[in-house]
Amino acid sequence: MHLQQKIEPILLQLVNTLQELTDEQYTQKCSQLNGSSIGGHTRHVIELFQCLIDGYQTGIVNYELRKRDTALETNKNIASIFLKTIVRNILLDNKKMQLEGLLSEDENENKFVETNFNRELIYNLEHCIHHKALIRIAINEVSNIILPENFGVAASTIKHKKLCAQ
Repeated sequence: MHLQQKIEPILLQLVNTLQELTDEQYTQKCSQLNGSSIGGHTRHVIELFQCLIDGYQTGIVNYELRKRDTALETNKNIASIFLKTIVRNILLDNKKMQLEGLLSEDENENKFVETNFNRELIYNLEHCIHHKALIRIAINEVSNIILPENFGVAASTIKHKKLCAQ
């Protein structure tokens, strides 16, 4: 199974969950997450994947240049459309890339690190799962939605739990 096929169900699970939320729940500030919202975390996931897809042609990905589009964090339907678009647009061949960014806020010059498309897909997958764990906390605060057991849980953790249960 290709890496992209592993990402698809993770993103579509998020799409399905967003559809269960009201617009108010999607944008509600959560005290347990320092005032961030489900929409804010969803936007962040989307924009990092967008940076990778946008950088594919040039071979340079810079996650710091994300758009920070407030429509993604205030409109769950727009966010769902973007998540589905990502699923279609990540079906790209692996290739060498450069990761560009600042190493600290004290620096003024971007650094470049060699990477590749698949490595960055894995980063985005793990990043998405991390934010889904935060979204789980927010959902539990703002709604009564029953989430899938493994929503926001890393594959290695799921595997470990299965081994411990045997």
